[in-house]
Formats: sequence, structure tokens, C-alpha cells
Amino acid sequence: MIDRIESDPNICHGQPCIKGTRIMVYIILELLETGLTANDIIRDYYHTLAPEDIKACLHYATSLIREQEYVPFEESIH
Repeated sequence: MIDRIESDPNICHGQPCIKGTRIMVYIILELLETGLTANDIIRDYYHTLAPEDIKACLHYATSLIREQEYVPFEESIH
């Protein structure tokens, strides 16, 4: 699924895009955040995308979070 996402420094300033397009992952995520479904996005905005492209954007975002190293936050007591 991740093979549908690519980053190229010569395309969209290196922002991750759906392969073969200039549609940036974050745009799809923002559209999903507004409550649109994958079908809405394809029908109303990006007719050339497939539902798998939308899923790949979600998968990409999830994998970034999963791979992050978290450092516990400690509150300082004053």
C-alpha cells in the first residue's frame, strides 16, 4: 500500500504525494478530517484516484506516527 505514496524533491517541494500525481497526502488527510469519505473525495475532487490511494494516505500517516520515538513528558512542579 505504501508503494502508492512517493516523495520527490522535484515535485511539490518533496511533500509526500500519491504516486504519479501532484496530490499531496496532507490534502487528502485534510479532506478526510472535514468528514468527507473516500468516495466523496474521488467524486467531487480527484476523479483519477482510486479508493486504494486514499487508504494509502491513511496508511502513510499511521506509519509515520507508529515509527516515531516518544519521550515521556514530565511536568515540572513549581
